[in-house]
Amino acid sequence: MAEPFYERLSPLDASFLALESRETHMHVAGVAIFEAGPLARPGGGIDIATLRSFIGSKLQYIPRYRQRLARVPLERSPVWVDDDHFSFDYHVRHTSLPRPGSEEQLKMLAGRICSQQLDRAKPLWELWIVEGLEGDRFATIAKIHHCMIDGMAGVDLMAVLMGFAPTEEIEPAPPWEPRPAPTGAELLVAEAARRTRRALDGARSLGKWREEGLAVTADLQRRLRATAHSLSSGWLKPSSKTPLNPPIGPNRRLDWLTLELDPIKEIKNALGGTVNDALLTIVAGAVRAFLLEREADVRDLDFRAMAPVSVRSRHQRGQMGNQVAMWLVQLPVGEANPVRRLRAIQRETQTLKETEQALGAATIVQVTAGAPTTLVALGARLAATVMRPFNLTVTNVPGPQFPIYLLGSRLLVQYPMVPLWAQHGLGVALFSYDGHVAWGLQADYDGVPDIGRFGEAIRESAEELVTAARRAAAHRPARRRARPKQDATAE
Repeated sequence: MAEPFYERLSPLDASFLALESRETHMHVAGVAIFEAGPLARPGGGIDIATLRSFIGSKLQYIPRYRQRLARVPLERSPVWVDDDHFSFDYHVRHTSLPRPGSEEQLKMLAGRICSQQLDRAKPLWELWIVEGLEGDRFATIAKIHHCMIDGMAGVDLMAVLMGFAPTEEIEPAPPWEPRPAPTGAELLVAEAARRTRRALDGARSLGKWREEGLAVTADLQRRLRATAHSLSSGWLKPSSKTPLNPPIGPNRRLDWLTLELDPIKEIKNALGGTVNDALLTIVAGAVRAFLLEREADVRDLDFRAMAPVSVRSRHQRGQMGNQVAMWLVQLPVGEANPVRRLRAIQRETQTLKETEQALGAATIVQVTAGAPTTLVALGARLAATVMRPFNLTVTNVPGPQFPIYLLGSRLLVQYPMVPLWAQHGLGVALFSYDGHVAWGLQADYDGVPDIGRFGEAIRESAEELVTAARRAAAHRPARRRARPKQDATAE
């Protein structure tokens, strides 16, 4: 008989469970649009049976998708166990838009799906297959709890489900047998033994620590410096209150847009910095325009974006869970000049890198690893509601710059959606793919009803910055041609 199995959640993964409330849903989402291609069927439908069979064959590579949450008695720490009542049909769902379905109707459907929390008694994901989209297309709407996945892990999952070329092959899937979950008593005993082993391992390592004392001290000092810089960046004081930070409810609106990637690279090439600096500057310009239209005073606004930064190493590719740290980036929304906005963000991100604030933020999360779950939950809620150290989440995930396929159907675009924290009426997520940047916008349904206007402001801000970059490139002095070298014997 198989041994009972469980796996602890990391402190960061557990924090996303602690942050969830009736109003703050902690699932990430994505809307992907595909060419129907060979999956098309007469009448505008698609071959659902083949799609289901293909997705089912891939679950063997992502075992977390067949696991549910359990709790350690008394301390209430969350753990993963295999779900012995797993139902594939519950998680992979099929629906249709009224043909010919528009993208506006798809946005409304996705908004309703994102407004509903995942059932914690089951594996924390859903995949909706949506047919009936105009233009011989279909869509998928994926919803996955943030305790399971971060942005880069999401890209790794795309590599599992999608290929570099069209295919009709569906590999055989071995039968799945869930491992038995431990009883409450077994969990208590196993966790007590784990803590004892950790203490003994620490004691045995004292001699090694003495031998490597200088290295340990240097690493500790580095982490302390990074943590101090991270805390001083604004985590311990509230950001300014703005119309984008109302009390939020449980309902959501979605919108999206797509920009070409090459003009964004033009900004980087002409004005310096990185593509991410340019994208953050575009967001800052959009926020400025959006707030000014609401007659907000932006001159001395302390407006901060929380930007997740991947710390996923190469050997962690393909693993579930979160490997991210959090930057706090000051967005200069009071600056009218787009180039000066970019320069300010370049200085900001350079300082964040030099002071290793991603390491500092990751260290803060690690320090909470031994804290009781109830205290972690209370601290997370207080930080999100009372402190509100940032106004907006902006996450940017790079994807493949070539077409990929779900069976024989080409992925046209994927719009990511980031969850909303308390008092955050809007979240911005970006995904670059095949020469384009897809912008996914998720807003509180009542707090930011004009989310479409924010999408227009993004497009206008991008055009303004691209124009400035092209103007700078046109006025840049041409490089002087190098004079031909003279022969050493010439007079």
